[in-house]
Amino acid sequence: MFTGIVTAQGSVAGVAVEGDRLKLTIDAPYEDLVLGESIAVNGACLTVMELGAGNFSVEAVVTTRERTTLGALKIGSRVNLERAVAVGDRMGGHFVQGHVDGVAEVIRVTRREDAVLIDLRPPADIASVTVLHGSIAIDGVSMTVNALPEPGVIQMSVVPFTCEHTTLGSLEIGDRVHVEGDMLGKFVKQLLEARATPSTDG
Repeated sequence: MFTGIVTAQGSVAGVAVEGDRLKLTIDAPYEDLVLGESIAVNGACLTVMELGAGNFSVEAVVTTRERTTLGALKIGSRVNLERAVAVGDRMGGHFVQGHVDGVAEVIRVTRREDAVLIDLRPPADIASVTVLHGSIAIDGVSMTVNALPEPGVIQMSVVPFTCEHTTLGSLEIGDRVHVEGDMLGKFVKQLLEARATPSTDG
């Protein structure tokens, strides 16, 4: 479980593909990671499998790669990092599972003095559970939906601090980002759909 509050930016130092296995080595400032620890890389929950001097390695399985952009990372790519929340930590963002629902495309970027407005087109199932001023995780960053400018489009307002401390400030039109819809919205949608489906019992 995560909160969407990025605690560091990492840099991809190694990419290795062996058959269906994708291994990423990431330079990061963390000094006390342990093997087996969960860590969100651009919002995707992965497991620390190796530790090095100033870096760690994770693997992304096929199903993870099919719904993320991890397979497109290259040496030097910057990534948002967050360690799993500990009991008693402040919940500064919202409940984020680290289960990426899909990939959204950046369709507009408007740079202002006080913020950067970024319009995204997410998968339809995520757009359907997203509400104005609700929560959504973008590349692992907890964001509040600033506007719904048109059907199927979500707008974020990225403040200078977030621009500086995450990768969101460098997004451009055509970039693809991980999205995880609000957990509550997804649960409510599934429950309503289940209730609307006629039962075949009896």
